[in-house]
Amino acid sequence: MKDDFVFVDELVPGVRWDAKYATWDNFTGKPVDGYLANRIAGTRALCTAVERAREKAASLGLGLLLWDGYRPQRAVDCFRRWSKQPEDGRTKLRHYPNIDRAEMFEKGYVAAKSGHSRGSTVDLTLYHLATGELAPMGGDHDLMDPISHHGAKGITPAEARNANTFVLSWRPAVLIGTTPSGGITH
Repeated sequence: MKDDFVFVDELVPGVRWDAKYATWDNFTGKPVDGYLANRIAGTRALCTAVERAREKAASLGLGLLLWDGYRPQRAVDCFRRWSKQPEDGRTKLRHYPNIDRAEMFEKGYVAAKSGHSRGSTVDLTLYHLATGELAPMGGDHDLMDPISHHGAKGITPAEARNANTFVLSWRPAVLIGTTPSGGITH
């Protein structure tokens, strides 16, 4: 790992993680090149921001579940190769029901040069500390669909509240940008 990189859970106690790209549970349907362990890595500065967001979320009875952090460029290259393969339908319904594979890049759901490769971006969601249940926000991990965007039409009032809480838990933590599917860029 690069000098300033760490496993996030080592510096941010209390975060949960499920590094989806190290598993079969992602839009490619298999572990992605470059993900060697089900852990989330990032820079120390990212960990500081995640800790502040974790504290804010905890004050609201919520926890953070991280799905991705540092993403090696070879993983992005793997996504690009996968997007050019013939459609097999295995993950389409769950992850990209209304677009073709190649459109993931065109529509901004996946970037050819990812901010994740700097180690300063995470994909995450909220869960209820009391129950461990995910806070529904309209879309699930890697759902590349407008329903996953902040402010999406067609989500329930509870999902909209959770999505707003998600954004508000980050604003005091860092200056950030959000990606269409809920990623945070520091």
